[in-house]
Amino acid sequence: MTIAVLLVLAGLKSAIAAEPPRPNIVLIMCDDLGYADVGFNGATDIKTAALDRLARNGTVFTSGYVAHPFCGPSRMGMMSGRYPHAMGTPFNLPNAGVEVQGTEGQGIPVDETLISTVLQEAGYFTGVMGKWHLGDDPPFHPNHRGFDDFYGFLGGGHEYFPEHYMATYLRQKKAGKTLFNEYVVPPEHNGTQVNETEYMTDALSREGVRFVKQAAEMDKPFFLFLSYNAPHTPLQAKEEDLALYAHIKDEKRRTYAAMVHAVDRGVSEVVAALEQTDELKNTLIVFLSDNGGKEGAGSDNSPLKKGKGSVYEGGFRVPMFFHWPNVVPAGKQFDYPITSLDFYPTFAKLAGATIPENKRLDGKDIWDDFLAGRNARDGQPIFAMRHYAAFSNVGVRLDQWKACCIGKRWELYNMDEDIQEENDLSRSTPEVLQTMISAAEKWSHSHIQPLWFYTNQGAKQWAENDMPNWKAIFGNE
Repeated sequence: MTIAVLLVLAGLKSAIAAEPPRPNIVLIMCDDLGYADVGFNGATDIKTAALDRLARNGTVFTSGYVAHPFCGPSRMGMMSGRYPHAMGTPFNLPNAGVEVQGTEGQGIPVDETLISTVLQEAGYFTGVMGKWHLGDDPPFHPNHRGFDDFYGFLGGGHEYFPEHYMATYLRQKKAGKTLFNEYVVPPEHNGTQVNETEYMTDALSREGVRFVKQAAEMDKPFFLFLSYNAPHTPLQAKEEDLALYAHIKDEKRRTYAAMVHAVDRGVSEVVAALEQTDELKNTLIVFLSDNGGKEGAGSDNSPLKKGKGSVYEGGFRVPMFFHWPNVVPAGKQFDYPITSLDFYPTFAKLAGATIPENKRLDGKDIWDDFLAGRNARDGQPIFAMRHYAAFSNVGVRLDQWKACCIGKRWELYNMDEDIQEENDLSRSTPEVLQTMISAAEKWSHSHIQPLWFYTNQGAKQWAENDMPNWKAIFGNE
């Protein structure tokens, strides 16, 4: 073999050796967490030391958005990489304890390949701990949608103390009830009910730690979706956590703060497990909420306007950060807008995974632009839409601009100067507003009729009011 060939081979070997390993991905999502309810976003009355440390050593996204301003559709959008309206899923699935016509056998469409499946097929060990909310029946179960390991509950929420919810569940079961409020159904592990004994947030954190330690023993990267239901109602906190916030006079805020504190404790335990297993250095940690904090339930979305359910900023702009030692810039802010829809293609790229050829995505791979500090969505809008009984509200974020249709009236704000959405510029800058309205109207063409409604009354109103009424939104009446 010639010296030249040996040198070439040596160079190839060196290049291969220098190729960084595919990262583990830990996606941590809170439920109804307010924009200002973490220290890295300005909270002073709630202590989030673990989250703040990760944010301080990572990059905070100040304009991070989700796909919808409330729970189920937001999560479906993130996991599928598609706007829920394009899949027919703009409403929460109804509580399993209530009979709603037309919801039998419903969940996120089976022809939508989730990011969990893409990563699983790329060789990742995958797990979700906590809230699912993508469908109860077998075809939609996490173990059938790309997750090797599932511990948690299938519905949209849950009570926190097992001594309370188990008593209710067993009493109703003994009485012969067959439909149970999903908030009291015992959690499960891979399809088998378990006798949980810990406060729900602590239990989910414990299972996250277990998964990390189990995954670290395998010769493959892992994907953990730590899907907390806290601080979603009911507001229930441990006495020892409440004692830490005795200085907060408002009872709801005090309980809410204690619930967030429990999440932060759990995050610290998961990070400790990553450190102990020597996995932290090659793990991308992503943190966010599924939507804004619920007004009147202890949250604080300031300085944003409104909260959960709204297309103003407080509804779908959420606390968010990335952390990955020596890869994600430390101590930085990224002020350009991104959306949780971008996670799908971005995670797939980092994992070296193959996205199915026929898979439609509404997000984009932001990784290279993010590392370069560039606007990854320059000239590309982010949308939100909330349907009501007889009308729909719309939110559009485009670069520094934000347009809202509230009760059929359009408003325009400059986010660089007016994050509170107080100074309506629709009359002084009509050409910008019209561009955004046109983009939203084009986006609406991708929507399909909802596959289900949260209540029977909601289905009736949709039909009676000939929804969606696009003419009312886009000014063609």
